[in-house]
Amino acid sequence: MVSTIHLIGVIITIALLLAVSWLSGRKVKDAHSFTTGGNAGSWMVCGALLGTLAGGQSTIGTAQLAFCYGLSAWWFTIGAGLGSLVLGLFYAGPLRRSGCNTLLEVVSREYGRKAETVGSILFLIGIFISIMSQVLSSSAMIGSLFGIPTLWASITGAVLIMLMVLFGGIRSAGAGGIVKLVLLYLCSLAAGVVVWHVAGGLAGLRDGVENIYHSPALAQLNGLTDIESIHQRYGSMFARGVFKDLGGCLSLVLGVVCTQSYAQCIWSAASTPKARRGAFLCSMFMPIIGAACTLVGIYMRGHYVTADELNLLKSAGEQLPAGIGVIENSAQAFPAFILKYLPAWLGGLMLGTMLINILGCGSGLSLGAATILVRDVYGNFKRRMGMTASPLSPLTQTRLSIVGILAAAVIATLLFHSTLINDLGFLSLGLRAVAILFPLSFALWLPGRFKPIHVLLSMPVGVISMLLANATALPGDAVYYGLAASLIIILASARATSR
Repeated sequence: MVSTIHLIGVIITIALLLAVSWLSGRKVKDAHSFTTGGNAGSWMVCGALLGTLAGGQSTIGTAQLAFCYGLSAWWFTIGAGLGSLVLGLFYAGPLRRSGCNTLLEVVSREYGRKAETVGSILFLIGIFISIMSQVLSSSAMIGSLFGIPTLWASITGAVLIMLMVLFGGIRSAGAGGIVKLVLLYLCSLAAGVVVWHVAGGLAGLRDGVENIYHSPALAQLNGLTDIESIHQRYGSMFARGVFKDLGGCLSLVLGVVCTQSYAQCIWSAASTPKARRGAFLCSMFMPIIGAACTLVGIYMRGHYVTADELNLLKSAGEQLPAGIGVIENSAQAFPAFILKYLPAWLGGLMLGTMLINILGCGSGLSLGAATILVRDVYGNFKRRMGMTASPLSPLTQTRLSIVGILAAAVIATLLFHSTLINDLGFLSLGLRAVAILFPLSFALWLPGRFKPIHVLLSMPVGVISMLLANATALPGDAVYYGLAASLIIILASARATSR
């Protein structure tokens, strides 16, 4: 149950992060510093990356997935950490040397404006799905804390995301990310220690999951027939299949490389070495956060059922076992754990930190989407229409775009409120990777080798192939098919001569 102390802790934590964002955002004087910063140190880069990566998908979404599938939920944050490592190792230098401000500007300079326009549209779809997941996460958190309806919880979450980014841009995301880095690690370590203590180690976690599935109706609902199938579901890193889980990890790795929000963190650094070090730091922190969230999800599975599962037990004539609690849905696993098992003062701090994580991630993604919308989509439209000026400044355009994007995200989350948060994350990052990974990489490393028309075709063909593979349940993960289709089309255009 939420107490006054919980709420005070949440409010203080949110106020602290908003104050840091506002103070940092006072340095923003123009659109360039709003979107790319320009003089950030390694820890600021790490904070900006972490502030965007360690959001609702990495925390609430990972615990939710662990509630349903056990250890395999860890792949989300492992993939995010590996993606940050790849971004720092292989892309930080070329991106900074490119002199561009967006990933699609890199593609456009090599393959033309049409490729930029098509890539922008596909890119925005992928980022928008991730923004949906952050609004969905914030709605679940706010609804749990304050007991308000989904609509108002979603609107409240979207408004708070706007406040996080509108007045600070990338600078506020980075400074806030550093504070979040400290708070998140303290809270993650606390959650991990408490889980280990109350569960009695790995054996206790295993026993809890086994006990919850003594119910025949509950076991049947989740497709579990015996102890071996339970162990395979919750104790394996490949519970959903080797190619499925590795495909999800691959989507994270490549999606991080192909996301404007993360590239802006690299561009915000004072130097390439600082950009690399910031990315490396982030790559170390992400898997540890995911490990704690995964343990929480598995523990909660052994001690809680959802409201739908409770209704199923009643309809099957079964009683709720003694000591088993009820949560509204699996997305509330982590908030329910905090409220039940942590001291109120620590629980309030942790709930506030998690909410800020969600808001910070949503703000970073919204900023990236708005940058693409203003510079790539609207910029190309102005050039085609022969417009030399706009009635609004670039900074105002970016801020208004953020408002519009988040308003649309609220509507979308109301339509898809029952979707698993991390499934949206895998889909979003996979789509981004399929759309521009090869055009971006070849533009940076192999300029002049491929025909623009083939690169242009590879973008929608790859995305369509991925969506078709997903819809038809082909073996493996759909991202493999999308990447293969994109690469085949581009390689067909290889030229022997270079520019």
